[in-house]
Amino acid sequence: MYIIAGLGNPDGKYRNTRHNIGFEVIDSIAEKNDIVVGEKKHKAVIGKGMVAGEKAVLVKPLTYMNLSGESIRSVIDFYKADEKSELIVISDDVNLEPGQFRIRKRGSDGGHNGLKNIILHLGHDEFIRVRMGVGEKPPKMDLADYVLGHFLPEERELMTESIKRATLAIETIIAEGADAAMNRYNARKKPPKKHENGESQ
Repeated sequence: MYIIAGLGNPDGKYRNTRHNIGFEVIDSIAEKNDIVVGEKKHKAVIGKGMVAGEKAVLVKPLTYMNLSGESIRSVIDFYKADEKSELIVISDDVNLEPGQFRIRKRGSDGGHNGLKNIILHLGHDEFIRVRMGVGEKPPKMDLADYVLGHFLPEERELMTESIKRATLAIETIIAEGADAAMNRYNARKKPPKKHENGESQ
């Protein structure tokens, strides 16, 4: 039983903000796999179904970002999932450009309060996470203000494509394993080279 948790804040004013990209990936997985995410349990909105041929629970914590671990701990305990191999957490990452994402099997919270709280409640950092790039904050801007803000139109176009690719990557994690997904999707995309006249090659 896979637990796929996208991190975000439940209040409507946070919809489609950088910090809520995890919710958007959950919505994408749900739509592709005909899963209704609407049942309120475990301090979350959840949906159960099949993803890549395996039983899965899609989770959107309702605890607000900083307490995400409370919800995820409850879901894992209820479904008796293996948190080191069957938990996939999707979060935003200001260290990656919009349109990029990285899959990791373990690691620190990287300053992300949602991941920090999950690590606290699990007691370790050995769980699969998909870090969705939302871009670096502008100089002198407060980090909270930045991640709670909305994407620029050109960034939104990149994020729409990134969400689709992350959905495929998560299906690959389930079907083929995290290592296969990392090999396939963690390669950094290089921007097209430009000629002196400014045209893309």
